Amino acid sequence: MDTTAEAMERGAKIVVEKWLQLKTGERLLIVANEDNIVEAEILQAVATKQKAKTDLMIVERKGKQVGVFFDENETIFDEYTAVIGATGYSIVTTLAVKRIIKRGGKFLSLPLLTNNGQSMLTYDFLMMDTKKSKLMAQVIMKYINDSEMIRVTTKAGTDIRFYKENRVAGFFNGVVKDGRGYSSASIEVYVPIEETKTVGTMIIDGSLGYIGKNQLPIQMKIKNGNIVQIEENEDGIRLRKYIEDFQDKRMFAATELGIGLNSYAKCLGNCYIEDESSYGTFHIGFGRNLALGGKHEANGHFDIVAMEPDIYVDNRMIMQEGKIIIPEPQVY
Repeated sequence: MDTTAEAMERGAKIVVEKWLQLKTGERLLIVANEDNIVEAEILQAVATKQKAKTDLMIVERKGKQVGVFFDENETIFDEYTAVIGATGYSIVTTLAVKRIIKRGGKFLSLPLLTNNGQSMLTYDFLMMDTKKSKLMAQVIMKYINDSEMIRVTTKAGTDIRFYKENRVAGFFNGVVKDGRGYSSASIEVYVPIEETKTVGTMIIDGSLGYIGKNQLPIQMKIKNGNIVQIEENEDGIRLRKYIEDFQDKRMFAATELGIGLNSYAKCLGNCYIEDESSYGTFHIGFGRNLALGGKHEANGHFDIVAMEPDIYVDNRMIMQEGKIIIPEPQVY
């Protein structure tokens, strides 16, 4: 076994044994596509050693609209107790995933797409201490869930407001048990924000999610929850084309606020899951957010990342330049 295969097996063991916590006799489905068959087979081999019945599903429909299939086939996971979504693009926000979670099953989002050819299973960010990330998340969520409005600013020029009436923040740390049956390789706090109220300006200086690193900062303006302007530099034009390629105007809606919690991760544009997980970043998710607790349907979901946010909940600062701080008690 060469070094790469060993590293991939190490990552697969983290996914199956620590995150999914697969038990003897469980029925596991690994959903992958042709580009990720090697990783899927390694995950299957590790799961088989756990004495779980494991099947592979290789999806034919590639690309960023892969989730449409899992909306159209909502019952496809019904015979399984656990599913790993190991396609290149995430299927986490689809109706089929929402259904398996509601039925008490387990779903782990593990989109394997990278931009540098390195298998995501070999990335060091998988080594993040899940207990530490859970504690970090709980600190942030306590303040977010007691608030109605979240404001994010950055030195680069971001100034944007999100609203969350009747919405509850959650977190991912890989471990499906901590997520009550649902988690993601993206270690973060997420908020399924109100879809029609986000307003302000985001300066994108982290990454463009699946597209990779942007070379130039991009100014993006949002009003009434929708993107109304993207700066027309080279990267901004590339971002707009990416969104328009979904052929769905609903993809312009801001539907999630995410806060990265993985101190092993770096926002380099090589792996979008690593980018949005990086401690010291925040991201906005656009498009479908049903499985996150929102109400917005669309042909897909994507995230864009910015660096070193100051984050305020109802005017109380909880993060300064990307670092969690403990707010001073307010005096009334």
